[in-house]
Amino acid sequence: MTHNISRFGGKIALVTGGSSGMGLATARRLLAEGAQVVITGRDKARLDAAVDALRGGDRVLAVQADAARSADLDALTAAVRDRHGRLDVVFANAGVASFRPNAEISEDEFARVVDINFKGVFFTVQKALPLLSVHAAIVINASWTLHRGLPGASLYAATKAAVHNLARSLAAELGPRGIRVNSVSPGYIETPMFHDNVSPDAHTAVLAEVASRRLGTAEDVADAVAFLASAEASYVNGQDLIIDGGLVAAISREMI
Repeated sequence: MTHNISRFGGKIALVTGGSSGMGLATARRLLAEGAQVVITGRDKARLDAAVDALRGGDRVLAVQADAARSADLDALTAAVRDRHGRLDVVFANAGVASFRPNAEISEDEFARVVDINFKGVFFTVQKALPLLSVHAAIVINASWTLHRGLPGASLYAATKAAVHNLARSLAAELGPRGIRVNSVSPGYIETPMFHDNVSPDAHTAVLAEVASRRLGTAEDVADAVAFLASAEASYVNGQDLIIDGGLVAAISREMI
């Protein structure tokens, strides 16, 4: 796809969980279109490797931060304020997977997943609010599992439904400030997280569910996030964009 190298010219973008997968691909896309990008990650080695891979020079600021830790988010917003003074785009992407039967979910696992996937997103946005410019855009990473039941995903899907509802509520709340808030719901996207949670033996069955007959790529998601964050989506607000190759809405021939 041909990129519009000026679409984010002069813009400041924050991508949480930007050291791999969809976050890294989105950071790369926003850089290619002219933005200055701040990325976060919990693991310093992976964060440093991401900075090297992006090759953005001083247009990339990496901040080691855990989205579940309020002190880390305070340090993140302080770093953004000191470096740039504002934010025009926020991609609240940091999250973890958890796929196990409901009966096997402990309180510790519940707290871990909710702290990162929901609380982390909630307070990432809250702490970013004072930095958001007029006509800023927020995109929250949700999941196709909020639209269709998946065995073993009750905890994960509930957190993703929560952040989508957060996006809709914030769209109403922040609309008077000119700030738009949307979410994306990726399907089966080929990322390290996908491979950590789906065994190679299950890939054939997964593909059989997808009408497009392929796994999505991190770049597919980056394309959608860039659109929602751009002026081209200036009248798109409070929406969820499903990026799943037809997983939710269409039945593949192999499933008939």
